[in-house]
Amino acid sequence: MPSLATVQPKTVAQRTILRSWSLRSISIIVLAWLILQLGGIFSPGLLDDVDSIYIQVAREMLHRHDFVTPTIDGIRFFDKPPLMYWMAAASMKLFGVSDWAARLPLAVAVLALLLSTYALGNRLFASVSPEGARDRGGFYSALALATAIGPYLYTRFFIPDILIALWMTLGVHLFLIALERITTIAGAPHLASEMWEVSPQLSPLLPCLAFAAVMALNVLTKGLIGAVFPIGFVLLYLFLTRRLNLLPRFHLLSGTAVFLAIAAPWHILAALRNPAIALPAGLGLPAHGGWAWFYLYNEHIARFLSKRIPHDYGQTPVWLFWVYLAIWAMPWTTFLPTAIARHMRTLRDRTTTREYEAALALLLWSLLVLGFFTLSARQEYYSLPAIPALALMAGGALTRSERDKTELRSSEVSSSLRRWSTFFLLPLTTAISVLCAYFAIAAPRPAPGATLSTLLATNPELYNLSLGHLFDLTGPALGLFRGPLAAVAIGLAVVGIFSAILRHKGHLYAANLAIAAGMTITLLAAHTGLSRFNPTLGSKDLARSISAVLQPGDLIVLDGELTTGSTILFYTGHQVHLVNGRVNGLWYGSFWPDAPHVFETEASLKTLWQSSRHVFLLTSNVASRQQYLAHANVLGASGGKAVLTNFIPPIQ
Repeated sequence: MPSLATVQPKTVAQRTILRSWSLRSISIIVLAWLILQLGGIFSPGLLDDVDSIYIQVAREMLHRHDFVTPTIDGIRFFDKPPLMYWMAAASMKLFGVSDWAARLPLAVAVLALLLSTYALGNRLFASVSPEGARDRGGFYSALALATAIGPYLYTRFFIPDILIALWMTLGVHLFLIALERITTIAGAPHLASEMWEVSPQLSPLLPCLAFAAVMALNVLTKGLIGAVFPIGFVLLYLFLTRRLNLLPRFHLLSGTAVFLAIAAPWHILAALRNPAIALPAGLGLPAHGGWAWFYLYNEHIARFLSKRIPHDYGQTPVWLFWVYLAIWAMPWTTFLPTAIARHMRTLRDRTTTREYEAALALLLWSLLVLGFFTLSARQEYYSLPAIPALALMAGGALTRSERDKTELRSSEVSSSLRRWSTFFLLPLTTAISVLCAYFAIAAPRPAPGATLSTLLATNPELYNLSLGHLFDLTGPALGLFRGPLAAVAIGLAVVGIFSAILRHKGHLYAANLAIAAGMTITLLAAHTGLSRFNPTLGSKDLARSISAVLQPGDLIVLDGELTTGSTILFYTGHQVHLVNGRVNGLWYGSFWPDAPHVFETEASLKTLWQSSRHVFLLTSNVASRQQYLAHANVLGASGGKAVLTNFIPPIQ
């Protein structure tokens, strides 16, 4: 049997990384997840637009027992691949149809992301961690990711981008493991043919196959970009390290087989079940098109070129896209300049192997994601797959600083982090804290009976942005947010002032925990604010008022496109009709001959209203609709919207 002397050190290194895992650190990470993620799945109600649309697609899959062709309101919906729908559908099958059950898989995915970041941070930064605390890099990185603004905000509604971050984190880690093992074998070629039999834990086969599986899940989450990012990362990493010659050693054939076995079946079935049909002329569409044209071309190539039909999404300017990235990583953005400068020096000086690996992997990972969306169509949250890389950079810098302090030595990293904390984080958080405290005290008290919708200023031109409704807030409206504003003031005071005092006294571990604790308070306040905003952003209360009196044969109508009240679909479990709503998401699927007749015109609405059938109309144009429709009675009103009926509703 061949000797393993040449490869045994790698096994020791791997065991060292595993031994660096700490039950205390994992417990703190899980606690943060329980408070911020699991605790947030039960409220508020679903939001109109993509949140409830994607979850309703999952519910219709479950109801129709068709897990190939997504539909919404019975109409084909080809915008996204199915993994998010499958996850929500499986959860609702297990726990019953509810908003919290649909949200649960996304919350579990966040926990997986935090633990994956912890594991990768331990690999990259164990060598720079303080003695006796070898997991500091992973711990700080996971804690930064758990309490950063962006990952929290963009898990308040059901979108796939945090899953992309998970697959990217796993993919990077698996690639680095495979590359290390391939390099080991390349250094001992006489072992290559018997590596699996001699030392299975050193074979690159399993990480290569796992990488292919993760990439397939990535593709099933958000399409072809799920392959572009990991493949781009691998090729660029090997090119920059002058190891492209190792590419054939990554078990490409078996990896491709695994990838196709997972990703191909749905794509093939979707194409077969939704073949090309004749499409109307004069709309910019091809003469014939089906699932393949819309999903493969329109949703990928045309969207990348900002030529998607219909153009139903906002476009964030490049400069603002990069600014958003800094905001989404806050408050841990504070430590990124130091970390990036350190990584750049590492790449130039080629210090230790592990430090070089960390520097190249994290910089390449973040620049790949940001560069891609800088060149393509972009929304403000498309940078989320890069956030784990930034969290790892921040975690590594904090770890090195703590190691230097433990070893009673001063370093440029420690000094730089202290300066950024003192002259950036402290004044920024203090200013915001004072401002929030001021509004918590001085915001005018709303008049009796005033609701949030009556105090907001509408800016519909901004609603294509995911957070566009925040621009509706006015001074009087802030009076309804006194509690959350006070909590933000306290939380940011902890992030800035309290952590700065601890850092000044040399209690670095406590200072970093204080930042995480303060952000936990701040993010919980944001969740409370979202709950108070929910009547404006969703229609759950109005759906309940309809369900209380809804009878078989009654008709629910939305005044406008589906996004104006898509939560009605989920909470009533009833098909809806739309007035002037054959646009955007439902537009392409409506061309299929078997699409249900749910689109109404002004004339057909009036005809329905005058019939003997009970009609419920959800509208934000209450006064004009009451003038247009005879005997329009208000069933319920909330969030600037109302449900009108053509009959006298019973007293509830």
